[in-house]
Amino acid sequence: MGEAPVSAADARAVREALDRHTGWLVATAAALDDATAPSRCDGWTRGHILTHVARNADGMNAMVRAAVDGSGEAMYASQERRDGDIEAGAGRDLVDLVSDVRSTAAALAPAMARLDGIPAEVLVDRLPGGPRFRAIDLPFMRLREVVYHHADLDAGFGFEQVESDLVRRFLALEARRLTGPAMTLGPVDGEPLVVAGGGRVIRGESAALLRWLARRDPSGVAAEDGADLPAIPRGS
Repeated sequence: MGEAPVSAADARAVREALDRHTGWLVATAAALDDATAPSRCDGWTRGHILTHVARNADGMNAMVRAAVDGSGEAMYASQERRDGDIEAGAGRDLVDLVSDVRSTAAALAPAMARLDGIPAEVLVDRLPGGPRFRAIDLPFMRLREVVYHHADLDAGFGFEQVESDLVRRFLALEARRLTGPAMTLGPVDGEPLVVAGGGRVIRGESAALLRWLARRDPSGVAAEDGADLPAIPRGS
């Protein structure tokens, strides 16, 4: 995900954060009263979110095997298979959904430690033939999935509940991924972030700016010049 080289200390910290946030996600999921309610992801219910998180864990495990054991696996056999598996599992009852998330996360946790010290040039595939990612970045990618999709459940957890240093790291990542529009993010609780050469200043708490970039939710965000916020391209 464009991260800098990963130190041993950072790798441990990311895994610890992943364990912590996975526990919080499972607790939120277990307390849901309706898995068929809409989520914050267009067209997906909470059941879709939970199934995706579980299948994402399976896919991450496959990429670890590819990186460490040379299995040749990709994260998903195909985009169609990935989408079909999510759709097929979304309608299960809540007990099965939570069990799936919990058990697949438990299987993934020791696998992530196998990536410690792996060379940065080792790449893994999301689909056969790509796109490709650095294997060493997989724990942080999984952490991002868990945190974002926890918020997507729309069940009382949001980016405001995430550790401030992790929010800033996610926000910096989202800003780096953008190729435009040109602007400067001005978090009131952090350092400015320049996008596409900089330009209009967009203000808000880091958590609100992250929600805007990651989920196109403008609540708590405003342009310093008072004009409308620029449009964030889909797929960014």
